[in-house]
Amino acid sequence: MKALLLTSVMRLADNPSPLVAADVPDPVPGAGDLLLAVSACGVCHTEIDEIEGRTPPPGFPRILGHQVVGRVVEMGPEARDFRVGDRAGVAWIYSACGQCAYCRAGRENLCPDFRATGRDVDGGYAQMMVVPAGFAHHVPEVFSDVEAAPLLCAGAIGYRSVMLTGMQDGDTLGLTGFGASAHLVLKMVQHRFPRSRVFVFTRSAEERAFARELGAAWAGDTADRAPEPVSAIIDTTPAWKPVVESLANLAPGGRLVVNAIRKEERDKDQLLRLDYAAHLWMEKQVTSVANVTRRDVREFLQLAAEVPIRPEVEEYALVDANRALVDITRRRIRGAKVLVVA
Repeated sequence: MKALLLTSVMRLADNPSPLVAADVPDPVPGAGDLLLAVSACGVCHTEIDEIEGRTPPPGFPRILGHQVVGRVVEMGPEARDFRVGDRAGVAWIYSACGQCAYCRAGRENLCPDFRATGRDVDGGYAQMMVVPAGFAHHVPEVFSDVEAAPLLCAGAIGYRSVMLTGMQDGDTLGLTGFGASAHLVLKMVQHRFPRSRVFVFTRSAEERAFARELGAAWAGDTADRAPEPVSAIIDTTPAWKPVVESLANLAPGGRLVVNAIRKEERDKDQLLRLDYAAHLWMEKQVTSVANVTRRDVREFLQLAAEVPIRPEVEEYALVDANRALVDITRRRIRGAKVLVVA
């Protein structure tokens, strides 16, 4: 099969083509696995974190990609809940142990043996991939393959982030950064919390305009102050400065949810600029999002199908994955980017 391989950690600024096209052997499904013919795979900022070493694969070469939609072409003898020809989705959670205290409590996202698709195992930047049947997802028919791909990560992690805010209908929600996940959160909040208003903070004038187009009540720069204190904020940026600015925008008792794999080290001095009275006083809270559970993915897919929540999508050919990644680093973002795999 044809695949794009990451062969080492590197900076995109030094090498704008980190992924190398190659012909590799078709993967072979294990006893409980599905073999998928990949039709679409979303492109995520997490792939940049993998390439640049903030959350690197444990070994090389690695096939990236964790928002995967494909058709089942072969099943292991112990695989259940799918048939050959079914459409299946694969998210960031590739597997968890199922036995530890976290897994037993429904918090498999915290499992010490959590394995991530496209990082710990090969993912969807290829014509075929293998996934444990128990960690694959049925994709609602209302979505095309390209529409469904971003829902599996950008949508699911956005859903988990909203749940962690604890927001109620009528609360204000802030979104710092307005990429693939945030634009789906805005659509979800408009449906689930119709009396709530969404404020968007982003450095990009294009993203601010896009947010207003989708119905944001207000959009400003990351360092701006919202029209009023915000009940909860979800930060999807890779930088530290938005964390500090978000805390300054929080209302008393508000909660900041940091939805990022890693924060970049180059501006870590922002941590030293916390002002207790302005940023943390009055019982403000900060929490992070770590991975997703299968339940997050399945609940969001069901919700998205009911609304329906359709992502704004920009399509790329598989061979153009490097260009898609560079476009993300250059803030050429309008919704989600998806590779179409022939």
